Amino acid sequence: MKTYTYMEENYSNIYDLAEALAKEGVFIPLSLAEADLEELGVNVAETEEPIENVKQRKIVELKRQRDVAEVEPVEYGGYLYDYDSQARDRIAAAIIALDVQGDGAKISWTTADNEDAVVTAQDLRMIIASVAARSNKLHTAYRAAKAQVEAASTAEEVEAITMNN
Repeated sequence: MKTYTYMEENYSNIYDLAEALAKEGVFIPLSLAEADLEELGVNVAETEEPIENVKQRKIVELKRQRDVAEVEPVEYGGYLYDYDSQARDRIAAAIIALDVQGDGAKISWTTADNEDAVVTAQDLRMIIASVAARSNKLHTAYRAAKAQVEAASTAEEVEAITMNN
């Protein structure tokens, strides 16, 4: 992370520095080279990003990974079934429709890989149960990874953490 020091003031990014210089009538492009900044009296230094920033960014990354994995297709009965919000609505509606038709009712369902599978209301419930089990594993892995992030003391330790550790 770069820091810029100008007239004994520190700036954490080029935008804030450019704004400060503009107040003095010095307008710089944001792509100005470090050597040119130094000619203007700006000291450019590499500083380590605060560990709390690194941790917060990692936690957001882990949450995103968990959330993406939660809506990936789920395997049941040798087929992959979509499980995004639209698929969840369709599964719920199909369960109701099949329940109304009575025991043994079946429907042809297009799988995530565009194959046709014949399913019952119980099959659809088992798909939901499979998703619930997967979701529990994902949330457990996320919580464990988050605890590791919070306990880490260096950026390198934080960056090495995955939900598979």
